[in-house]
Amino acid sequence: MEFSAQQIAEFLKGTIIGDPNVHVNNFSKIEEGAPGTLTFLANPKYEHHIYSTKASIVLVNSDFEPTEPVKATLVKVPNAYSALAMLLNLVEQSKPKKSGIDSTAYIASSATLKEDCYIGHFVYIGEQAKIGKNCMIYPYAYIGDHVTIGDDTIIYPHVTIYENCFVGQKCILHAGAVIGADGFGFAPEGEGYNKIPQLGNVIIEDRVEVGANTTIDRAVIDSTIIRQGVKLDNLVQIGHNVEVGENTVMAAQVGIAGSVKVGQHCMFGGQAGLAGHIQIADNAHIGAQAGVIGDIKGPASVLGAPAIDAKGFMRSSAVFNRLPDIYRTIGQLQREIEQLKKEINK
Repeated sequence: MEFSAQQIAEFLKGTIIGDPNVHVNNFSKIEEGAPGTLTFLANPKYEHHIYSTKASIVLVNSDFEPTEPVKATLVKVPNAYSALAMLLNLVEQSKPKKSGIDSTAYIASSATLKEDCYIGHFVYIGEQAKIGKNCMIYPYAYIGDHVTIGDDTIIYPHVTIYENCFVGQKCILHAGAVIGADGFGFAPEGEGYNKIPQLGNVIIEDRVEVGANTTIDRAVIDSTIIRQGVKLDNLVQIGHNVEVGENTVMAAQVGIAGSVKVGQHCMFGGQAGLAGHIQIADNAHIGAQAGVIGDIKGPASVLGAPAIDAKGFMRSSAVFNRLPDIYRTIGQLQREIEQLKKEINK
């Protein structure tokens, strides 16, 4: 598809600086821009690239003022990154959609499918499963018995959804995600462990995105709950009976132990880990590789393991870098004190 700067500006309700008739048919990074492509500038540290990029159109924030001549046509918008997302969604929606039910798919006779679904090669849909309208279930996905999937949800290849789980509307589950596997529950007995049956399920509300190879364990009883708008990156582990609040986001390799309650609008950096049975307040920010072992009671930002206030962690890190010098200084002071003691005793 090809668009002019004028069409893009009208769609985004932006302002054009430059040639409104220039056309683009692809996207590029600003440092690798090529003629006929559109790019964006949102982070000021990349500003120097805008003066040399060969991209034809650059989305910029409304307050951007160039300090040198810019060859590209600029489209000024309130938020360049959000505007880019809107354009990418427009292109995605224009792609032809797969349709129909592949002859190799297995659909139980008691399962129900609403209209306009795509069911791919070797998909398995179990007894009493309910699939909403406009769903897309890609090859080799497994939908267990009594699973419910809401309208307009996309299930990518090799996703596994265990029995009795619920997935809401407009969700995206990426390849290899596992929803509803047993939680890690074992009772010590003698020299071994007895498995505790995991009889609950997983509830994923609307507009949730689950990354590739992410796992969400079923509850012991009741439900593991992922509230609406949550975004989980690849390789995230959500333990049994966890509840994740609305619009919380987690980067890759976050691990949440059982029975944790996470608030709304929280942000988790990569490889952060949470101990079980704790509560995280709304709007908390958990830094990358943070190890959280206790409740976070306010909209705090924490870093480190065990996690502490982010500013305190940064100050501690600065001291840590100086520890060898501090150690040598303390050693020297101790020697001087000992020498002074000897002098006084004389």
